[in-house]
Amino acid sequence: MIALPLLGAAILLLGGRRTDRWGHLLGVAMSLGAFAVAVASFVQLLALNPGERRRGIELFEFIPGMADLGVLIDPLSISFALLITGVGSLIHIYSIGYMSHDHDRRRFFAYLNLFVAAMLLLVLSDNYLGLFVGWEGVGLASYLLIGFWQFKPSAATAAKKAFVINRVGDFGLLIGIFTIWTTFGSLAFRDLGADVATQASEGTLTAIGLLLLVGACGKSAQLPLQAWLLDAMEGPTPVSALIHAATMVTAGVYLVVRSGAFFEAAPTAQLVVTIVGVATLLAGAIIGCAKDDIKKGLAGSTMSQIGYMMLGAGLGPAGYAFAIGHLITHGFFKANMFLGAGSVMHAMNDEVDMRRYGALFPVMKVTAVTFVIGYLAIIGFPLLSGYYTKEGIIETAMHHNPVLGWLAVLGAGLTGFYMSRMVFMTFFGKKRWADDAHPHESPAVMTVPLIILSIGSIGLGAFLVLGNRFATFLAPAVGTPAEMPEPHVFGVGPAALATLALVAAGAAFAWMRYGAAEVPVTAPRGSFLTTFARRDLYGDALNESLFMRPGQWLTRLSVFFDNRGIDGLVNGLAAGIGGTSGRLRRVQTGYVRSYALSIFFGAAVVVGALLYVGNM
Repeated sequence: MIALPLLGAAILLLGGRRTDRWGHLLGVAMSLGAFAVAVASFVQLLALNPGERRRGIELFEFIPGMADLGVLIDPLSISFALLITGVGSLIHIYSIGYMSHDHDRRRFFAYLNLFVAAMLLLVLSDNYLGLFVGWEGVGLASYLLIGFWQFKPSAATAAKKAFVINRVGDFGLLIGIFTIWTTFGSLAFRDLGADVATQASEGTLTAIGLLLLVGACGKSAQLPLQAWLLDAMEGPTPVSALIHAATMVTAGVYLVVRSGAFFEAAPTAQLVVTIVGVATLLAGAIIGCAKDDIKKGLAGSTMSQIGYMMLGAGLGPAGYAFAIGHLITHGFFKANMFLGAGSVMHAMNDEVDMRRYGALFPVMKVTAVTFVIGYLAIIGFPLLSGYYTKEGIIETAMHHNPVLGWLAVLGAGLTGFYMSRMVFMTFFGKKRWADDAHPHESPAVMTVPLIILSIGSIGLGAFLVLGNRFATFLAPAVGTPAEMPEPHVFGVGPAALATLALVAAGAAFAWMRYGAAEVPVTAPRGSFLTTFARRDLYGDALNESLFMRPGQWLTRLSVFFDNRGIDGLVNGLAAGIGGTSGRLRRVQTGYVRSYALSIFFGAAVVVGALLYVGNM
């Protein structure tokens, strides 16, 4: 699984322009090959008894005395591998059409293969060190893909921003890994099970949990390390789909669930995970309500939905299955919508402003229908995928902490509004196209992946949740909850009914504002809250005030101290010695008569001194 896309990336990068004609086909073939291996591994795993579904494969000694590099195949890792390679392959296929006119298409597919390989290494490694190597590989690949069109200053800046902010999270993860090693003497997942609570104090376990959470926040764009996510839309649209649906932003959720033993033994760290998740799901939803850029609106949605997953991951074994289940279903409907947005942009001369869309449904029926299916899934329309998994997280949160549960319900209502707003502004209402826009349906190489993803958006949630199928499957990897949820169709409790009512109210309000009413091409100024959301809740301004500007001042102070203090002292001492030497050397004239006169006067001074002392 890991070697095939890694080999594809190596061939395409080292082969250079000689691989331009067939490079995209090789990239697709390597991703599909990894998917085939993942499916075969999944089938083999299913053939084993549940208690035996945890197989390790040792590869080689990585760092002597610390960790070997190995692969762990269990229900959790294989679920991620299927998502990464399956959805990733569809994104590769879609990219053939989307990037058909880009002269660097071969390099783009090399980076896609590298991204898939790094993410597979992350989720398949059997220890934290291998996970960290994949973690950094994902960061590198995201930097290369976000800044793929590096001739655009905005893309180059966005890539650097994502890279720097993720280094902040990675530093926390690295310190957490160091702490695990010094505390337990091992980094292997098999040695860090439920008995960690007996091997370390609760304070140490809390510190480890919080440090791991910092790493998760960076990769999964959770507060307060979320500022890179919306700028990452500067990359080509397939990159956005890959980052937001199948790879990078899911890594943090994987880390928290894989490290569940630490969080379960540290209730404070577990509570912080749920608070971060709820805060982020609300922040992402609020941002999405005010974005006119279709990709940035979807990015805010991703931030919000990952918040739901983090909330589920912080609820312990009772929430793990719903968190990972929502991650998988989200992978389908979010990839569906991002690629649908790319299809719209492809037809509208790369226009991203939804205020310049409208009435696209009749001319882009396949794109519109598949996008609407993804939209219905993400808002939790009954019986679609997102309905089961997100409702499961909300129901579990209600039993765990009603405050968190009701905040999650509020987030669902906001999701109903901003996603409905996006659909109405894009596919319905009056035409607001530019004069040179001639929208048309995308080619089959782009629409077929949309159709496949929409099918998953319809039925995958029910398949995973009903009968506790997915919770039972995951149990050997993440543990069995004390009380399994009742296998029923959700929507019967107060929280479920309130969720549906708020979603319906949000959709109705969006129809009144953006469906039935005329949408101005130029965005109105709006209220303070609108400005607050448009500026991403002033996240960039906060980072500049708290970190960037103090960092600049510290740098300037350091430079001043270095120039005037350290260098001043060294240079002053050197100048003093040099000046003194310059003056002293003048006594060396090279004339014998001068030296004789100096000797005469010196001798006279010595004789005079001796006579003076002798007479005393």
